[in-house]
Amino acid sequence: MLARVTRKMLRHAKCFQRLAIFGSVRALHKDNRTATPQNFSNYESMKQDFKLGIPEYFNFAKDVLDQWTDKEKAGKKPSNPAFWWINRNGEEMRWSFEELGSLSRKFANILSEACSLQRGDRVILILPRVPEWWLANVACLRTGTVLIPGTTQLTQKDILYRLQSSKANCIITNDVLAPAVDAVASKCENLHSKLIVSENSREGWGNLKELMKHASDSHTCVKTKHNEIMAIFFTSGTSGYPKMTAHTHSSFGLGLSVNGRFWLDLTPSDVMWNTSDTGWAKSAWSSVFSPWIQGACVFTHHLPRFEPTSILQTLSKYPITVFCSAPTVYRMLVQNDITSYKFKSLKHCVSAGEPITPDVTEKWRNKTGLDIYEGYGQTETVLICGNFKGMKIKPGSMGKPSPAFDVKIVDVNGNVLPPGQEGDIGIQVLPNRPFGLFTHYVDNPSKTASTLRGNFYITGDRGYMDKDGYFWFVARADDVILSSGYRIGPFEVENALNEHPSVAESAVVSSPDPIRGEVVKAFVVLNPDYKSHDQEQLIKEIQEHVKKTTAPYKYPRKVEFIQELPKTISGKTKRNELRKKEWKTI
Repeated sequence: MLARVTRKMLRHAKCFQRLAIFGSVRALHKDNRTATPQNFSNYESMKQDFKLGIPEYFNFAKDVLDQWTDKEKAGKKPSNPAFWWINRNGEEMRWSFEELGSLSRKFANILSEACSLQRGDRVILILPRVPEWWLANVACLRTGTVLIPGTTQLTQKDILYRLQSSKANCIITNDVLAPAVDAVASKCENLHSKLIVSENSREGWGNLKELMKHASDSHTCVKTKHNEIMAIFFTSGTSGYPKMTAHTHSSFGLGLSVNGRFWLDLTPSDVMWNTSDTGWAKSAWSSVFSPWIQGACVFTHHLPRFEPTSILQTLSKYPITVFCSAPTVYRMLVQNDITSYKFKSLKHCVSAGEPITPDVTEKWRNKTGLDIYEGYGQTETVLICGNFKGMKIKPGSMGKPSPAFDVKIVDVNGNVLPPGQEGDIGIQVLPNRPFGLFTHYVDNPSKTASTLRGNFYITGDRGYMDKDGYFWFVARADDVILSSGYRIGPFEVENALNEHPSVAESAVVSSPDPIRGEVVKAFVVLNPDYKSHDQEQLIKEIQEHVKKTTAPYKYPRKVEFIQELPKTISGKTKRNELRKKEWKTI
């Protein structure tokens, strides 16, 4: 059902002045017809001129994707495909917006007919980077079913928790995870439909590949209100059980226009590659909504596991113009001989997920000539702050607020703090709640209420704003270390640690101390070449390095070498687990 297309390089078409494609939605910029990131002379004019109207009804599939199909048919769009997929075996697949529409309508009919799903029913999607993942995203939009993505790293216990918590009616996965689903399905009373992406049949499952062969591509998209729930994303669970974050059709379907226009700087001539795992909200950000809002090509590599050379070879071989990845990926890439690769098409690099250290951005710039534009957001939001094209980058800063949000640093009472003073990062939600924000934590009203303080949504992150309006991340609120009256954020200490040649990765937490109350402790994963060194001497060298790199009071008074750091399924370090171990609470 998914025809393979022969390989050929994309021809770059000259970018045309694009209309804001939202069907009945109108992007109300100063000049709606010609406003692009390049039209704004500076950040202030971009923020001042930004305005986006929200219609009563909105569906991304109908009001955006199908509109690009119409432009494609009329010859008013560059010849880039909408979707371009490759794998390590040399297989490729490319779809135009018209082909994406036809295939997703077939999938939508399967959800409605073979799976008997109704509007508002919940669908858990656990697939790796295969084309069916993208089809499922669009099919859920067309049927008004609520998509719940999950990473393929989920265990049987994780799957049970998600099925029971979400009350999901359907699950879509592959033959790797199907046995885990079958093992817990009897405990999930709401689950009545299972779809498998596999060449083989499995008892009790509908085989998607077979069903697609016989499905009709005639389907009428449901008429969804802009504030209907579109998707639920589980948080990464850095503390406690993962929460269910609800987003509406407008919060991501329209809210991510900010990301696409101003941070990713996309046009219909661009080829966008985002390496995020399909279980992250970041995949929705940069692998679905942001590029397709702008009519850009979504490029993806199956990449079952991270391989620096595969990424470098792909950037060199294919006409990728915009690249987005986590800081860890950039950190690994700069350890390779990048100068032997030529990125002929690459023009814009962005990073998100966690702060990126200045040393990594400097190495990347020295080796490629390109800056890395850091962005800051959460599962609960679209882009909160970012370094935008044309803006001066301050290494280590997460940039300035998105034009969609009024971001402030606030104290414990919700009062706005002056520049230079550390506090909680907040987004103003009263009197008018911005549309790029989640609606609530599903079935958790107390946790939803706890995010509000005065007129602000509190992100749970601490930071400060400098005199130039740039925001700087300090730490998650519960990660701040209080030692001898000093407040120490782990990120700055980790930055210093990671600059030492012996350190591959590090995590910093508080550790009890009879005199200081608590002190900084570093858990360090060593680079292979240093594992045979004298550990006591190496600890002293690392401590002296940190003293010289940052304020001396921040150095880790305790250092422990470990084989690997505990990580969430989305790849974030679980500092809470290390902290609990130190304080003997687990």
